[in-house]
Amino acid sequence: KLRGQLKKFMQWPIFLSILLIGMNIAVYFVSVKAGVLVTVVVVCYLIAAGLLYFYNKPIILNELIAFANQYDQLEQRMLENLALPYGLLDSDGKLLWGNRMLAELLGKNPEKKMVSYLFPEITPNKLPKGKKQVEILVEYEDRVYNAVMHRISLEELLDKTGLLEAMGEKQYLYAMYLLDVTELNVYKKKNEDDKLVVAIAYLDNYDEALESVEEVRRALLIALIDRKITKYFSNYGGLVRKMDKDKYFLIMRMSSLRTLQEEKFHILEEVKTVNIGNEMSLTLSIGIGVNGSNYGQNYEYSRIAMEMALGRGGDQVVVKNGNNITYFGGKSQQMEKTTRVKARVKAQALTEFISTKERVVVMGHKITDVDAFGAAVGIYRAAKTLGRPAHIVVNDPTTSIRPLMAGFMENSEYEANMFVTSDEAKELVDQNTVVVVVDTNKPSYTECEDLLYMTRTIVVLDHHRRGSEVIQNAVLSYVEPYASSACEMVAEILQYMPDGIRIRSIEADSMYAGIMIDTNNFLSKAGVRTFEAAAFLRRCGADVTRVRKMLRDDMESYKARAMAISNAEIYKGSYAIGMCPSEGLKSPTVVGAQAANELLNVEGVKASFVLTDYNNVIYISARAIDEVNVQVIMEKLGGGGHMNVAGAQVSGYTMQETLHMVKGIIDEMQREGELE
Repeated sequence: KLRGQLKKFMQWPIFLSILLIGMNIAVYFVSVKAGVLVTVVVVCYLIAAGLLYFYNKPIILNELIAFANQYDQLEQRMLENLALPYGLLDSDGKLLWGNRMLAELLGKNPEKKMVSYLFPEITPNKLPKGKKQVEILVEYEDRVYNAVMHRISLEELLDKTGLLEAMGEKQYLYAMYLLDVTELNVYKKKNEDDKLVVAIAYLDNYDEALESVEEVRRALLIALIDRKITKYFSNYGGLVRKMDKDKYFLIMRMSSLRTLQEEKFHILEEVKTVNIGNEMSLTLSIGIGVNGSNYGQNYEYSRIAMEMALGRGGDQVVVKNGNNITYFGGKSQQMEKTTRVKARVKAQALTEFISTKERVVVMGHKITDVDAFGAAVGIYRAAKTLGRPAHIVVNDPTTSIRPLMAGFMENSEYEANMFVTSDEAKELVDQNTVVVVVDTNKPSYTECEDLLYMTRTIVVLDHHRRGSEVIQNAVLSYVEPYASSACEMVAEILQYMPDGIRIRSIEADSMYAGIMIDTNNFLSKAGVRTFEAAAFLRRCGADVTRVRKMLRDDMESYKARAMAISNAEIYKGSYAIGMCPSEGLKSPTVVGAQAANELLNVEGVKASFVLTDYNNVIYISARAIDEVNVQVIMEKLGGGGHMNVAGAQVSGYTMQETLHMVKGIIDEMQREGELE
């Protein structure tokens, strides 16, 4: 039916008739005879107008239909001869009509076939839902097409004409055209493959390895290493240039990098095989930068990647692709550095930062353990010696640190505000405050992350391997994965602080306890410098018997640990997985970690995992001796740590679901050859 301007145009005689009738009435007031005459004329006009309206309406409609038909034929000829394959689909995804190019592509009579049958990539749920067009890459006979689809509303289509009105229910059609992008994708891939990749390679233990070989053979060892590295990357079209005695600059194509990633960078293992009598195998670390906005940014990415590789212990490859970071290798133990030069330099820098600020606030990680507490106490003593007020952030003391805290809180020589909560710390921290973070390098793991954004002077002291999440704005970062504990690092730093620093026996006890806990009574990761730090603390008054008494468990914790061990499952003959009960325990996560340590004493166990449900979060404690890198396993769950001591926190899953996740990761890593 007619509508819009055309309908109004056809109704003009009606409006004119009303006007004439009104004029006729007015004429009667002037002259009756004239009124009668006008009445006759008006009646004749009404009869003529009515006849013409009902006679012309079908003629006009027919003319409109004829015009639409001619327009449709013209439009159809244009679409038919369109250089792109074009078609219309019904609301179910069935092809209703296609032009000549679409018929040539799909063969004769493609109509009435479902588009998902012609192109399996276009499923019904991928058809456009709104006004936004949808693009899907499809393959057909060795060609790649970009299928562009948009939805057409029949009601809206008729509304836009302004002449006809839809009488039926709301329905849609889908218009689809195909763009051949085969050649474009080939050029894109070639351009992607030819992108420049910048890398830096470091020999982790160059000096130590050279010292382990006779002097006359050192030049030969260096030459063999240089040749192996150069030959390896040259085989993949890479360029290697030596920047220093133990540093290399690498350039390669993106396609070469993909190949190296598929092969898991076996150069890491090849370098270790070079042996001409050296007692210590050389290890290699590589940092790679990818997809920067320019070559300079790629180099910056590679430098950051190298810092992360070294911060994670070396002997690995780190690829930084924008914000994405990928790790390869990292299976060997970090070699302990015999030199203390780095500790001395960091101690001097820390002294300078503390001396130039008004206050020091120290914090560890959430659920503060003995190591974090002991390290914080060591920094507290350094600040007090330098004449600066210091505070330690502890929100919820665990049972493991409460005996240690009680010794300070009951001692009148220590201030009442030595320990503060997060809210109290926020009131203390300003731009004249040094915030020292110990035993963690992840901002989300700290006791109060907000403090990191309230001052520019942040110091990080940690012995955990770096992950993707790090504290970015630290003015001093001392992260050494080879160290057994944060207390060991702080003990070394204190020895290089200004003369006159005196560690009290209660403080030495706390730091000694931190080393004992993190080394499992000097059984794990205890190197030469670990015992030297312990000896220093013993000289400062640390009492082993007193520490042991403070670290004893209550009966409930002892029973829970025994239950977790007795119910543990030996998965695939090598992995002990247990669940620690948390009901009635003050610090169930500590008990879980202790159970994981105990399970390593079982013969044949390569790694242990203990799950603890605490405050609706599943805490996983992972331990190993030397055969499995549990840090890599925990990183897949968002955690981290050391190769043989690691952990993770999982939210939103039950104990059983988390247990299956751990088993799934072990299965996956075994399939990929990362675990034996």
